[in-house]
Amino acid sequence: MTAPSPDLPLQVVATAGHVDHGKSSLILRLTGIDPDRWEEEKRRGLTIDLGYAWCTLPSGREIGFVDVPGHERFVRNMLAGVGPVRLVLFVVAADEGWKPQSEEHLQIVDVLGAQGGVVALTKADLVDAARLEQARMEVADRLRGTTLEGARIVPCSAATGEGLQELVAALDAMVAAAPEPERDGRARLFVDRVFAIRGAGTVVTGTLTGGLIAVGDEVEVYPLGRRARVRALQTHKRPVEVARPVSRVAANLVGVEREELARGDVVGPPGVWRPTRLLEARVRPVRGLAHPLTARGAFQLHAGSAERDARIRLYGAAQVGPEGAFARIALSAPIVLAVGDRFVLRDTGRRETVAGGVVLDPDPPVKPGPDPAERLRAREAAAPEDLPALLVAERRAVRETDLLALAGGVPRPEQPAVRAGGWWLSAELLEAAERAATEHLARVHAERPLEPGEDLARFREALGRALAPRGAGQPVDHGLMQAAIEALLARGAIAREGTAVRLPSHRPALTEHAGELDRLVAAVAGAEPTPPTVPELLAAGHPREVLDAAVRAGLLVRVSPEIVLTPALIERALAEIRTAGPAGLTVSALRQRLGTSRKYAVPLVEHLDARRLTRRVGDVRVARDP
Repeated sequence: MTAPSPDLPLQVVATAGHVDHGKSSLILRLTGIDPDRWEEEKRRGLTIDLGYAWCTLPSGREIGFVDVPGHERFVRNMLAGVGPVRLVLFVVAADEGWKPQSEEHLQIVDVLGAQGGVVALTKADLVDAARLEQARMEVADRLRGTTLEGARIVPCSAATGEGLQELVAALDAMVAAAPEPERDGRARLFVDRVFAIRGAGTVVTGTLTGGLIAVGDEVEVYPLGRRARVRALQTHKRPVEVARPVSRVAANLVGVEREELARGDVVGPPGVWRPTRLLEARVRPVRGLAHPLTARGAFQLHAGSAERDARIRLYGAAQVGPEGAFARIALSAPIVLAVGDRFVLRDTGRRETVAGGVVLDPDPPVKPGPDPAERLRAREAAAPEDLPALLVAERRAVRETDLLALAGGVPRPEQPAVRAGGWWLSAELLEAAERAATEHLARVHAERPLEPGEDLARFREALGRALAPRGAGQPVDHGLMQAAIEALLARGAIAREGTAVRLPSHRPALTEHAGELDRLVAAVAGAEPTPPTVPELLAAGHPREVLDAAVRAGLLVRVSPEIVLTPALIERALAEIRTAGPAGLTVSALRQRLGTSRKYAVPLVEHLDARRLTRRVGDVRVARDP
């Protein structure tokens, strides 16, 4: 075999098949590596846990093998190995033919959606030509109707080497035809082995999918939530700076202890995954299931390299038919899942594989709603690139961090979703928000035409009622409220000046109330320098909204909550202070020059100080330079 080509994508192939049908012997013959690591495995002559080996095919493609146990007692180990892998080397011994674990392994491979397979008809040297052909025909018949239908069946013998060249060619063709691994997504290293090396620390091994992991990267161990750093990486016992999917990877991690980790954990970039204990999925029974599949019973869910106890609730069905059913699955502990991930369900009471499924929602709503099947059918029909927009439409509003963790991306520019303030808002939500804002502000402008708009706090309260999910009974998230206001401002639906929010077309109706304004200003100016206070003006019949409008228009100046003055008196006071020069004026002296009282003089000079027109030096006010 040739040297591996760095330009060709790596692939991982999982073995499958009945116990003692020669899987490990075949891998040893193909790679020169004994996948059985344990002394007990060598003594008993059967694979107990996962084994690993690799080789380079004639094309230059390098493949890794995950050798799984075939004995029924070790199906959970088999599932941990085959879970993340989509290419299969299925092994059937020609002298024994199809066996119970052959069928269960095929059921598992089938529901996991294998993307390619080759069947090795092993121990061909132990049977005559007629028996070999009979075994080949039996295997072809068993594969019919599964994802391995049409897979090439290659008679071979690990003992004599017969057919191995043809088997290698078939593996090469399978790998060449396999879909290109995703490299630009979210990296997931499904941990299937954890150990420690003296002087190096914690090492995890597993199958890497989705994206790249590089030496020096900060990573997170899910669902543990612990951050670590990648000190070193190996693929097939060769040091690499960057590990690529799909490949077998050993990662030396700094910052996490071996005792904290376990098979089933996931290593990936920080924050890009959201472990879950609840999911919704399409569940289908395995072929040939001898009894109805219902929600009753004790189940285990196997996904990636993880296994969890599971409780199942079916939507709209008492049992799962051949076409499948939508289900809500609660897990005993968190697991890392993405939409489209496949899993296997085993009945722990019967100790058999009963179903497989496809994850449709790894973070479903707490209350599934009146028709969860409608939502799940939409997810089932959606392309992966449409999932972010679909999630925004479902939830009406999603934080961008949540969107990246749950959907692996953000909506495309042409899709009906808007980004604002770290959130993504649906078109439906924005339409409801704009409708509510327009109706509320129009009512405010009609009731208070002299005011510049609605107070921001009251506007938020009114908008919150429109944004709150029906029946939620909880206030809208403050960040979402700010995002909605930001989006409405950006699209020109509302305008904001200071703490006032208005419709873009609104202007205070001063001309319609010119007479009232003139009378108010005359009442103040005519009584200066000791004009009526605000309570006195209101008692005299001057409306508060007219007074507020006069202040906003600059016709009057509010120097304290209870006192308004004309701009002319303010300018006169400033002129008096300026004439005093550097010596300045005391409040008492200014009061005397203006002919007013301390009641008016004190708030007046404090107003001048606040506007930085004067400054206080001891007991006097000195004018600042213009």
